[in-house]
Amino acid sequence: MNFIKKIADNKVDNSVHLQFQKFSKGIFKNRALLSVKKTKDKYTVNTGSEFANELVREMAKKLGNKKTNVTGAVVSTSDLKGKLEFNEVKQFQGVKRYMIENEMSGDEIVSLIDEFPKIFFGLSFSVDSENTLKIKPKAPKSGKPGKGDEEPKADFCKLTTNDPSVGKEFIFEKDDFKRADVKHEFIIEKIILPETDEKDFAKIREMAKRAGKVIRYSDIDGVKSEKKYEFVA
Repeated sequence: MNFIKKIADNKVDNSVHLQFQKFSKGIFKNRALLSVKKTKDKYTVNTGSEFANELVREMAKKLGNKKTNVTGAVVSTSDLKGKLEFNEVKQFQGVKRYMIENEMSGDEIVSLIDEFPKIFFGLSFSVDSENTLKIKPKAPKSGKPGKGDEEPKADFCKLTTNDPSVGKEFIFEKDDFKRADVKHEFIIEKIILPETDEKDFAKIREMAKRAGKVIRYSDIDGVKSEKKYEFVA
């Protein structure tokens, strides 16, 4: 289940907390972009970078113990040598991109995400001919406006799948549709500091919860709607 669906269903967990760790108080527009097309039993899901790790995990779970060719980048400020098989490291301003082109099993990918939940996994691979994931192999830059009067585009991740349960995770307003475009606005109203003896402010900030609202703007087959979900994560 992706983090927006978890908020909508009031099933907030640590993965939702990680999504909001970096936010201060304020209003953040054009987040968690989605553009979804449904043709018969096939879903084409284009998303912003926020969904990358969840998409990688979902497809890796489908792959299971089978192996496939995995390409892309794992982006981190940490040293992952010895933890990850990679071809080269590209570094800019302290951010490392571990470039990958290896045979990996789905179980191996899930294990890495479990071990390093804060790291960005920009990986591309296919489970089979009907389930393929492509993610840009670079550090994400969220909240970019569109050019001129254009809306910002959901073009960081692309998933094609014939699994309706995955498609419904992203467009949960209705089952049958042809085209859906969704954007979200995050409103962080309060930062709730933890009760702790921790002295490291960076760790306290990581532990702190964000309270606020997610406003979901959807356009499904030309029908526009706006929904508001409160959350603490």
